[in-house]
Amino acid sequence: MWETLRKEEVLKKLGTDFRHGLNQEEVKIRQQKYGKNKLEDKPKESLLIRFVKQFNDFMIIILILASIISAVVSKCQGENDYIDSIIIIAIVVLNAIMGVIQEAKAEKSIEALQEMTPPRAKVTRDGVTNEIKAEELVPGDIITLEAGNYVPADSRIIESFNLKIEEASLTGETEPVLKDANKICKPNIALRRHE
Repeated sequence: MWETLRKEEVLKKLGTDFRHGLNQEEVKIRQQKYGKNKLEDKPKESLLIRFVKQFNDFMIIILILASIISAVVSKCQGENDYIDSIIIIAIVVLNAIMGVIQEAKAEKSIEALQEMTPPRAKVTRDGVTNEIKAEELVPGDIITLEAGNYVPADSRIIESFNLKIEEASLTGETEPVLKDANKICKPNIALRRHE
């Protein structure tokens, strides 16, 4: 939506000032209204569901079937020797337990890494530019990008000089795309390489 408006219209609609940004009171109001600038975390699966998913593998299913067939054959022959079946099932269950433990450790490691290096953004508020966590951004914040920065939120370019953005995660193109602050897009334009 914002890309279809002139930059002056965007600033007016968002109630912000290009040079001074938002004031702290307005930031607090918008943080309460809009929440954090981050994607919703998907709900974590329960331990039971993780455990059951460990059996969703072709080889595991073959092993379970082999143990069942071994038990049925043993029963039909009247031997009542279920040691092979018990050993196979024990190995499959132990493998599932180890898989759940490994996934939990990996998930905790990823969460710890995300906490250690949260994305940051340079933002102008009350006429002063500071670096903050990107999740603290609100609609109407004036963001400053420099070479090598990630774009921390959906943004409308107000001023640029030779700004190139790598959009590979959105469009699949590997070459950075030159952006122009004065460009106004047509409504419902699709993402593409050349505009």
